[in-house]
Amino acid sequence: MKNNIFFLLLISVLIGTSVSVKAQDLLKIIDEEYPNTPQYEIATFKATRLSIGQSIENRKKGVLQLMVMNRYWNLPNNVQTQSFVADKWSARFGLEYGLTDKFTIGGGWTSLEDTYDGYLKYRLIRQQKNSKKHFASVTLFQNASYNGNSLEDTFSKKLAFTSQVLIARKFTPNFSLQIAPTFIYRNATAVNNDSNSHFAIGIGGRYKLANHVSLVSEYYHVTNPITTKDTYGAFALGVNWDVRFLMLQFQMTNTRSMVEDAFILQTPNNFNTEDGNFVFGFNAVFTLN
Repeated sequence: MKNNIFFLLLISVLIGTSVSVKAQDLLKIIDEEYPNTPQYEIATFKATRLSIGQSIENRKKGVLQLMVMNRYWNLPNNVQTQSFVADKWSARFGLEYGLTDKFTIGGGWTSLEDTYDGYLKYRLIRQQKNSKKHFASVTLFQNASYNGNSLEDTFSKKLAFTSQVLIARKFTPNFSLQIAPTFIYRNATAVNNDSNSHFAIGIGGRYKLANHVSLVSEYYHVTNPITTKDTYGAFALGVNWDVRFLMLQFQMTNTRSMVEDAFILQTPNNFNTEDGNFVFGFNAVFTLN
């Protein structure tokens, strides 16, 4: 009887050792096939524009995006209207293309001031989950614009350049925040008293209301604004509606332009509901894989 018990214990030990060795081998195989790679945050803002300005988001490699942007506003003092919808209307048609997952190029044309613009966006840092080192995402943005209606007599004097460092963090699955230190250089000025160089700071946020609907807002403050005419900080409050390959963006704003140097520096009216100050915006963003 004692011999039988000893024999059973020996068999149990051998089986346990074999299972342990096999389990360790299996874990080693899993570790090799699935290394401990960083887990990145996704869909911080979903769209490449938060509302009126750029967001940290880029298009993935090989993805083409078509943007149709509109602004509608009324003029004060009962001026004769331009259409039955609103007194004035401006539109921008643009394209963006992902050269890589980190690098996007884009450009467009705006009817207001007959403005052409082109830009580059590069994702420098991507926020990682549970990381103290990469706690935020950083994207670099560089824009150049040409004002076709400018009274300047040379091509170069009609150019303006906007540089931004877009810094954003996704705090929760529902809430994201972005700040945007901005430098704008204009080759021409309204009069000699205006500076060519301007500094601004933008702040914007997104709060998810439902699976495909988010509340968004933005504001830009210029530290050294244009002095030859009254200007105000660009502000927007709106809703983004994500419908698979289509993003619809609705905004209440005070800016009529859709190019960075113009709406950050040259918004001529404050934000309120008075005619001339209240602007309704609508963007339709189509993504083509």
